[in-house]
Amino acid sequence: MGRRSRQRTRAAAGRGPEKLNAPAAEYRDGEGNVLVLRGSLPAGARREFSRVLAGGLDREDAWQRAAELLFERLAVSWTIAGLEISSQKELLGRYRMATQAERRFVRDALRDHVSEHFPELHAP
Repeated sequence: MGRRSRQRTRAAAGRGPEKLNAPAAEYRDGEGNVLVLRGSLPAGARREFSRVLAGGLDREDAWQRAAELLFERLAVSWTIAGLEISSQKELLGRYRMATQAERRFVRDALRDHVSEHFPELHAP
């Protein structure tokens, strides 16, 4: 029996390390759309976010890329007009096609979420 197999056996029997899940938070806009964001952000993603904000990009580009990076790392699902999107690829594509009002909603939700869950970061 290999190492991975033993780990799977232990985990299935409840003896292995238990995976921790951070609670997700829901944000709703005035039209009933719901954005669900993760309650955890790995240290590597935090460093990448800080690098993007401090990088050599034009300030506006840096803010846009930083917001997109946060959305990409934190978005679990986004329900728009009753249609739920939960695939990471589709979420990012939908974010890139979002209207100005939708982007404002996402940006405000990200700011609230980051200030509550990750106070050391400064959301764009």
